[in-house]
Amino acid sequence: MPTRWTATLDRDAPLPEYPRPQLARDSYLNLNGVWEYAVMAQGPGPVGSLGGTPPEVFDGEIVVPFSPESPLSGVGRQLQPDEALWYRRDLALPERFVPRGGRVLLHFGAVDQSCRVLVDGVEVGRHTGGYLPFACDVTDALAGAPGEAHELLVEVTDVSDTSFHARGKQNLGRGGIWYTAQSGIWQTVWVEAVPALHVARLTLVPDLPGGRLDVTVHAGETPGGAGGGVGQDAPVARIEVHDGATLVAQVDAPVGVVARVPVPDPHLWTPADPHLYDVTVTLGDDEVRSYAGLRSFGVGPDAQGVPRLLLNGEPYFHAGVLDQGYWSDGLLTAPSDEALVHDIATMKDLGFTMLRKHIKIEPLRWYHHCDRLGMLVWQDMVNGGGPYRPAVVKAPVLLPLRLSDRFHALFGRGDAEGREEFLREVDATVEHLRDVVSLAVWVPFNEAWGQFDAAKVAARVKALDPTRSVDHASGWHDQGAGNLRSLHVYFKQFRVPPRRDRRALVLSEYGGYNLRVEGHVAGEKDFGYATYADSGALGAAFEALHREQVVPAIARGLAATVYTQLSDVEDETNGLLTYDREVAKLPADLVRAVNAELRLG
Repeated sequence: MPTRWTATLDRDAPLPEYPRPQLARDSYLNLNGVWEYAVMAQGPGPVGSLGGTPPEVFDGEIVVPFSPESPLSGVGRQLQPDEALWYRRDLALPERFVPRGGRVLLHFGAVDQSCRVLVDGVEVGRHTGGYLPFACDVTDALAGAPGEAHELLVEVTDVSDTSFHARGKQNLGRGGIWYTAQSGIWQTVWVEAVPALHVARLTLVPDLPGGRLDVTVHAGETPGGAGGGVGQDAPVARIEVHDGATLVAQVDAPVGVVARVPVPDPHLWTPADPHLYDVTVTLGDDEVRSYAGLRSFGVGPDAQGVPRLLLNGEPYFHAGVLDQGYWSDGLLTAPSDEALVHDIATMKDLGFTMLRKHIKIEPLRWYHHCDRLGMLVWQDMVNGGGPYRPAVVKAPVLLPLRLSDRFHALFGRGDAEGREEFLREVDATVEHLRDVVSLAVWVPFNEAWGQFDAAKVAARVKALDPTRSVDHASGWHDQGAGNLRSLHVYFKQFRVPPRRDRRALVLSEYGGYNLRVEGHVAGEKDFGYATYADSGALGAAFEALHREQVVPAIARGLAATVYTQLSDVEDETNGLLTYDREVAKLPADLVRAVNAELRLG
């Protein structure tokens, strides 16, 4: 099913925007566009193994970065666990692209699930983890005359939900709340050139009580130890913070050391006033552009002693909507940057102040748009593990079932290797999204999908990032940890439970009211939590749900809500928008009026 952006897609240059807004430099070569592809039987080894022989003949063309299962890829084929997907294209660097003595880095925003990268038949890198970025240093592999073409090959395998790897809501047997399994390259592929001594990443931490921005510059690892040294022996970076055209502060600091950059009279970031400061870092011959927002998050008591979510030290109600980030034409990949903005801006216009990014890690541009438009983000980790037991993940919808997640096999986490991989990806996700201004809450587990040792995982996340709150087990099987007591309520009336601890109470999923709009649905099946015949009936139910159950609960301690959901997704026809984003199912004024009552005081 096409969206309004399908017709304007440039097959030769889709998603051309710079993919990393908080670490931008001028050297940039986008590799999105038409590649060759082939699907073959995997090489020797267990299912999912890499290391096969490249095909001699390719099957046809694929538009990167859309997965082969998506309409926008031009392929429309489901990769099976015992198959290998191969990509091929030529890569030639522009003249004077690489500084003298510099390095060339080949970046992949995300490849699902395991991949191997070759240049002229030589392996230059491999990666497992379908939702996180990685890069390969291809300097030596691309040695030669400027403009000389090299063959770039990418081998991909994806065992999807047949193993413990992170898979989110992808399922080879899709249906209901589980969606089409996808594979291959699904975020931007790009090349950049960097000096030998360069900025690898930045850590930007606002300190409101101190009136400053704490900045740590991390140098890239280069041959010969060009980025080596610590403390006073380390290379020195210059950090500049601007507010528009005004230089706020300039500080020189060694790499790897926290630079305390003063920001007098700070202009605080809020959803109503998403003010951002520009940050420029110079390290040797390298210069990168970034930005930061001065804000703080947390949980604390209001004037009546009720635990609340805090923004900049004050209680702030999060009126959220569940955002799964699926598209009828691109599946996991939005058809354009404009489409990403559309979802965020539309929800903000309806009066929502938060999006819960559900079981998916978006391209960094999505978070950038939340930062600049003023939309709070709750970020789910991507689940994995073995098959999920219905008695564990479905029964709690109706029954007050609470199990200890130390019984790993019961939760689909009997495999120690899978648990360790999940923890590594938790760490990597926190590091990857640490600087996102709008990100307020981490959500390690949802509805027991691959859950294990949630209290320890919550403590791990909090130690990695003490600046944000943690919803350790969204939905059920609460282990008493984290900063939030998190409830999902479908099929029954919501009531505020007795206060048991000092965590903030949040209704982290509810609603999911169903309306099928013919001509804008993905198939014949419907899934939702209550079905209505027309927009009028849906609107009456939506209004009654909030005014009779949700709004009165705020005074009794409810601190945040997450309505299900932003748009329809495949069988699910319970979105505020249809899957193709063409029809809004409720009058905008009605949703705004209801959301205006979701506030404190």
